[in-house]
Amino acid sequence: MIRKHNPSLVGNAKALRKEMTPEERHLWYDFLRTYPVRFLRQKILGRYIVDFYCAQARIVVELDGSQHYDEKQKGYDAERTAFLSGYGLCVLRISNTEVNRNFRGVCEWIDLEVKKGIKRERDNPPAG
Repeated sequence: MIRKHNPSLVGNAKALRKEMTPEERHLWYDFLRTYPVRFLRQKILGRYIVDFYCAQARIVVELDGSQHYDEKQKGYDAERTAFLSGYGLCVLRISNTEVNRNFRGVCEWIDLEVKKGIKRERDNPPAG
């Protein structure tokens, strides 16, 4: 199970919430903050801090700036996505360019994935 609280990352998560990128700020304040299913921003999951997290739908939304397209960063992102996916989380990677050029489409895609995630959780509850 993903450790819910990693004390060594708390300071970083707080700083990231205060210093969101313009695209994170746009997505948060103009869509996710008032979305009917709760999202958290800069959530610590294991050894990572994810941009946005919806526990009910088991979805992580990651916004990727230009630095995410060099080879070293691609490898790190793939490792991170594999780690999160290993816990049954669906990771949506969205470029900052897409947020800026197609905000409505981004919101519609997130909405669709949240609905699918909630249905998946309802149809396949965790054992135990």
